[in-house]
Amino acid sequence: MAFPNQLPPPPAQTMGSSNTVFITETRLDLSYLTTPSGIIKAVVIAFNIISFICIVSSAFSSNGRGVYFCIVVFCAFLFTGTMLILYLYHAVEKYHNIKWLKIEMITYIVFVFLYLIAATVAVAFGSAAYSAAGFFAYLTMVLYGIDAFLKARALRDGQLAQGHRTVSKQVHMVTPPAMP
Repeated sequence: MAFPNQLPPPPAQTMGSSNTVFITETRLDLSYLTTPSGIIKAVVIAFNIISFICIVSSAFSSNGRGVYFCIVVFCAFLFTGTMLILYLYHAVEKYHNIKWLKIEMITYIVFVFLYLIAATVAVAFGSAAYSAAGFFAYLTMVLYGIDAFLKARALRDGQLAQGHRTVSKQVHMVTPPAMP
């Protein structure tokens, strides 16, 4: 029997909490190579090697354009290879306090511009080897742009670079006071 002055019971309240789990031991885990970022890193490393070989095998490899191209490719190869190794051995998860996603995103944006310049300069030279290297450099530039976009979206969504977060929700019921 309801009384006219009685308030309806308050709705159930849900409170959530999240728990982030980090495994701090280093271990080799090749499953990273099946993720989009892992595939991009592996393909970028292959394209870096191919474009480097194209420039070095050219008769004009000591040209200033070729030297700049090789410096950009070497720096990108070094950074991407290092990041791939860190992800494969879960060092990124071990040192989770470092802002890995932000570091990668900024570096990849810089590489997009450096590759744009290097590829354009190589293609404009006119040599067949330089044109081939420029083609692979343009492909690499696009892949770095895609990976930078993935990192920006992960940063926006609050994702972790590596590891997993478990979210548990608890429902709290508020019971009305006892009747007099």
